[in-house]
Amino acid sequence: MDMSEFAKARIAIIAALEREVRPLVKRWRVAEKEYCGRQFRFFETDDVVVVCGGIGAEGARRAAEAAIVLYSPNVIYSVGFAGALNSELKIGDLVEPRRVVNASDGSSTDIDRGKGVLVTSTAVASPAQKSRLRESFGAQAVDMEAAAVARAAEARGIGFAALKAISDDCDFTFPETDRFVDSGGRFREARFALFAAVRPWLWPRVAKLARDSSRASRALCRSLQNLLDSQMSISDDSGHALEAVPPR
Repeated sequence: MDMSEFAKARIAIIAALEREVRPLVKRWRVAEKEYCGRQFRFFETDDVVVVCGGIGAEGARRAAEAAIVLYSPNVIYSVGFAGALNSELKIGDLVEPRRVVNASDGSSTDIDRGKGVLVTSTAVASPAQKSRLRESFGAQAVDMEAAAVARAAEARGIGFAALKAISDDCDFTFPETDRFVDSGGRFREARFALFAAVRPWLWPRVAKLARDSSRASRALCRSLQNLLDSQMSISDDSGHALEAVPPR
């Protein structure tokens, strides 16, 4: 058996979609593994593993649990795209929240680092919904996965942090996408492209979304690479990375 089978990542990173983290993981090893009857694609390097669980809380929870059981990390990050809830946040800005709130039940996870509030919603938020989330929770940004990852980490007694890149402004209205997300949280890009191709009134919004998502992905991956470089540079005499901690 290859020695990599015994490697245990110290940092696990949970994203929704591979396009969010592709600049970071494009040269990493890929490992296909099964957990609880589901197949997961893990991207591995040194003492870090990345897995994309799909859009939404359920996929994020499953991916987090798989990473925890299979790789025994010290800390788990929820990373990816988020929507701005105020006009101060711009495309590509990074959000490292001090608190993550689940909009469904009001539960929250406090982090001993970071700033502000990230709220997790069950659906893509419209401008009106973003306004309500900002007023209800005092949040600066909204995503769809962080609260589920936080809960999985808490259940296992593992450190948790979140890092999100703003991919849509507070007043951006998404084109209809729900029907293109399958039961596993995967976004059917080809089907959506065909849908949008014959609806020219959607083209400006789709083009803006593509540009902004690409910008957010680059910003997120630069920040993650800097984080990993700083966290994984300290090693003990045996050559194993010391316990990783979330960024200040």
